[in-house]
Amino acid sequence: MKASKYLSAWACGVALAASAFDALAQEKWPSKNINYIVPFAAGGTTDVLGRLIASKLGPALGAVVVVENRPGAGGNIGSDFVAKAAPDGHTLVGGTISSHAINVSLYSKMPYDPVKNFQPVTLIGTLPNVLVVNANSPYRSVQDVIAAAKAKPEAVNYASSGNGTSQHLSGALFQSITGTKMVHVPYKGSAPAMQALLGGEVDLVFENILAAVPLIQSGKLRALGVTSAKRSSQLPDVPALAEAGVPGYEIVSWQAVFAPAGTPQPVVQRLSAEIAKIIQDPEIKSRLTALGVEPSGAGPAELGSFQKAEVAKWAQLIKTANIKVE
Repeated sequence: MKASKYLSAWACGVALAASAFDALAQEKWPSKNINYIVPFAAGGTTDVLGRLIASKLGPALGAVVVVENRPGAGGNIGSDFVAKAAPDGHTLVGGTISSHAINVSLYSKMPYDPVKNFQPVTLIGTLPNVLVVNANSPYRSVQDVIAAAKAKPEAVNYASSGNGTSQHLSGALFQSITGTKMVHVPYKGSAPAMQALLGGEVDLVFENILAAVPLIQSGKLRALGVTSAKRSSQLPDVPALAEAGVPGYEIVSWQAVFAPAGTPQPVVQRLSAEIAKIIQDPEIKSRLTALGVEPSGAGPAELGSFQKAEVAKWAQLIKTANIKVE
């Protein structure tokens, strides 16, 4: 009886000591530079947003946040690096719809699990694609495109920045809902796809709004609809595809921050709170809006639920459309 009592007291002592040690460790976090991995090349949306967040996050935490680009394999290389990093709150990744939702259904061999190997931190925001045609195109509405595609299957084609990209999948979902069949023409990047549209080589593109808006404003392209459920603040006069004759249509690219699975919850909560504050900062919010991003700030639980739903959504579409990475 006494031994049991002593063991119980000893166990309580150990638990208290461990708790105190954890608290002390957390108080010292961050104890070194925080690496913010961008799994794409410099200059892209994920890179721009990462540097915006880092510029404010460092001072807020009293640390240096170093942005490092590790591009390749649609975001898989940089994301895998973070998946295998120490879960101590000193390594983060700018995750996207590609790296943390789509790729797991596109690649036959993934080096990481986008859900199990990561701890969701904060959803930075979402941004839609926009269905655009050449300014000289005969298509003046979404209904014009649907009518042409139904009248003659595979007569209408659309370009994308590559197989499995959000532009490609935007077209796949469009065909699935409207019961049409168009020809997908993949290019090696957004720039050549847009050049093909401007040159009259293809009929339309579901382009990222950030890249499309300048060409729309200059009169070179005509916007027919945005892929988000509601109209974009960037293009308030352009209807959402769902209101333009494609019921239930919704695709938004998204940008978020993830940490390795197992990162201590107090650290995750601190990171999430600070990043949410940054997103709501008037200066940063204005920059995000200018980039076509709808600011969010959703925390770990909400981001986690959203990500799981996105993984399931794209898995079904990719299987149905038989989309493969070449």
